[in-house]
Amino acid sequence: MHRAVIAVVGLVVLTQGCAPDSETGPGMTATAVDRAALVPVSLPDLSRLEESVQAQVRAQHDGLTQALVDPAFPAADLAERFGALGTSLMAAENFDAAEPYYLNAQALAPGDRRWPYYLGHLHRATGQFARSVTAFERALELQPDDVAALVWLGEVQLADGQPETAERRFAHALSLRASSLAALSGLGRAALANEDFSAAVEHLERALALEPGAASLHYPLGLAYRGLGEAEMAERHLAQRGEFDIRPVDALMDALRASLQSAINLEIEGSRALDEGNIQTAIEHFRRGLELAPDSSSLRYRLATALVVLGDGPGALTQFEQVVRVSPDHTEAHFGLGMLLDVSGRGQEAIERFATVVRLRPDHLQARFRLAALLRRNGRPEESLAHFAYILEVDPAVPEAAAGYAMAMVSLQRYREARDLLSDALEVYPDQPEFAHALARVLAAAPDPRVRDGERALAILQALPEAQRRLDLGETMAMTLAELGRFDEAVTWQRNAMEGARQAGRPDLADRMAENLERYLARQPCRTPWRAEDLP
Repeated sequence: MHRAVIAVVGLVVLTQGCAPDSETGPGMTATAVDRAALVPVSLPDLSRLEESVQAQVRAQHDGLTQALVDPAFPAADLAERFGALGTSLMAAENFDAAEPYYLNAQALAPGDRRWPYYLGHLHRATGQFARSVTAFERALELQPDDVAALVWLGEVQLADGQPETAERRFAHALSLRASSLAALSGLGRAALANEDFSAAVEHLERALALEPGAASLHYPLGLAYRGLGEAEMAERHLAQRGEFDIRPVDALMDALRASLQSAINLEIEGSRALDEGNIQTAIEHFRRGLELAPDSSSLRYRLATALVVLGDGPGALTQFEQVVRVSPDHTEAHFGLGMLLDVSGRGQEAIERFATVVRLRPDHLQARFRLAALLRRNGRPEESLAHFAYILEVDPAVPEAAAGYAMAMVSLQRYREARDLLSDALEVYPDQPEFAHALARVLAAAPDPRVRDGERALAILQALPEAQRRLDLGETMAMTLAELGRFDEAVTWQRNAMEGARQAGRPDLADRMAENLERYLARQPCRTPWRAEDLP
């Protein structure tokens, strides 16, 4: 706002005097403040804000200007206009400009807890902890049972090196709302700062039980266990540390964020709703954001992602296609398209999308794996090898890439190499049963006699623990027994496997197994480890 507005205020005061104003609501009585004593305010440079935000702020500014020159305008309503403009500026993270608007709103309506509460957040964001404490304490005087204000006050005091005071704030919040994850987290971190490691573990473990996905709890919990001398538990939690935004339920801050009709703000709110599992709310935010910024690839990509979560594949496909039309180098949109096309049975189109991702980002291992797997399944196993090899070189701890590489060798009928790859993988990934199953099949049924080893195949299968026995175990065992000349047993295993497939709702698989059953009845071994349609 131009400073000329404040000069007008002085003129208004001379004509109006200091008559008391009307109430703003229950418990929020406006005060008869001398308007000339209000803090000078002015609009900051808005040029960097979105056009919709600029328009919103200017409209609020015009409304406030008109109110200031009206001597009959109620102080309570004037406070509302000051506060609304301050809220818009704060939501746009223009903290310095927002502060005087909040100060004036607070002076005009001292019984309204919103204005000291928002000032508390404003000072917290700018690192002015002492002023933030004062503001939050004022908000709590107006509403002592405000859990969010207690938690934020505790956070500020903890950041300001006052863990004992902060601990009392968090404990008070927890007494009002026992399920508050934010209060438990704060209580645990305050106890950690006070070197009360046992209490820290108790509170943080309880918080983690409430929200197992709260990765940010692992770091302080690891430090607490380290303080107790429990090195193994400490390392376990420190290895799991990550980001997770733990905030109290906070209606006022939700209202602040929602107040700004900004595409960026709607994207942030939509993303938060998506993270919290509120899919429909997220979609609504993203669609509203696109109304303000229809060319925003970021917003449209997030909308497509939310539609995927919702199960609207066609809708997501349309949004992803629009993203890559506007932003041809948007790798994640190409990846999303590839995933949807693959699920829809459009393998060749999916290959093109994943190939585009790999071209744009060679280190995108998920896209490279999907590309390699599709190439192998679509009759191009030779092309898949380089991609599987790349993944294993960059990250050897990807058993799916090792399995894919071995199956590509099987597709190319390079059984000796497949056997050796599977043997190595069985050593590297002993807890992955697919390697044992695959190796046993190659040893039992490879057409190359130099590769077959029925005794070794039988030993591998018999060593499998019960938990690693799969639907295809029976057929693999039948192949192995037939290779050893034990055809009667092979017939029994094959029939049982066929019945198991039918009971599992796979009559198609049972029908395909009949071919091998006929072989065993004719006392002939199998020389095809996998039928083409059953190759994993």
